[in-house]
Amino acid sequence: MKKETDSLVIAGRTFGSRLILGTGKYETFELMKQALEASGTDMVTVAVRRVNLNDRSKESLLDHIDPKKYQLLPNTAGCYSAEEAVRTAMLAREVLDTPWVKLEVIGDERTLFPDNEGLLAATRELVREGFIVLPYLNDDLIVARRLIDAGASAVMPLAAPIGSGLGIQNFTNLQIMRELISEVPLIVDAGVGTASDATLAMELGVDGILMNTGVAGARDPVAMAEAMNFAVRAGRLAFLAGRIPKKLYATASSPDLGLIE
Repeated sequence: MKKETDSLVIAGRTFGSRLILGTGKYETFELMKQALEASGTDMVTVAVRRVNLNDRSKESLLDHIDPKKYQLLPNTAGCYSAEEAVRTAMLAREVLDTPWVKLEVIGDERTLFPDNEGLLAATRELVREGFIVLPYLNDDLIVARRLIDAGASAVMPLAAPIGSGLGIQNFTNLQIMRELISEVPLIVDAGVGTASDATLAMELGVDGILMNTGVAGARDPVAMAEAMNFAVRAGRLAFLAGRIPKKLYATASSPDLGLIE
């Protein structure tokens, strides 16, 4: 596949970058803006419940994000029921004028693991209401399939708990999901801590990476954003190139056969 034709497509929209970046946890809005630019991202998430959407007279992170440059992806972080998540998504669509939503329905306060039942219910309702739904879920093939059947435009399994920086904890599950899910993009969401985590995920063949804390929480967020930019691109190219098989014993890189005397 040629690089120029290898783009991420979600709900019919083409994105040049396979990296989606969050906007929370930065020390300043200017630092966030610089990190977004260094990352090369085309899509940014906005935690609706943590942004003052009603009083625009006060400074907001939305003042520092150009909607002509970035696709806004409001998320329902902090919602613990399907009803709460749907209400939050409705508010975001009204104020931000976008049907896109990263859907989170949390089932446990300590781990922030998703509530599968609530996630499915909210997905069905939001799809009926015309939303483009990108749900955050556990690395569970069955739940992913049910979300796709419910109309999700992508599925976003976690690599590790949100904000943990642990990297991929279950390569087998993600590999199975990659092999058996082709209807919509498969995007790794949560747990990516450094560039090598992103590269390894992309080498599995996932379609993209969504992260926030790994960049915003770094000692130098702008430098880490640039590193993640390169890492995602490198991992994708390596996947397309196809790695050599792993072998237990050595194979000479300069064989005797075929040498010109």
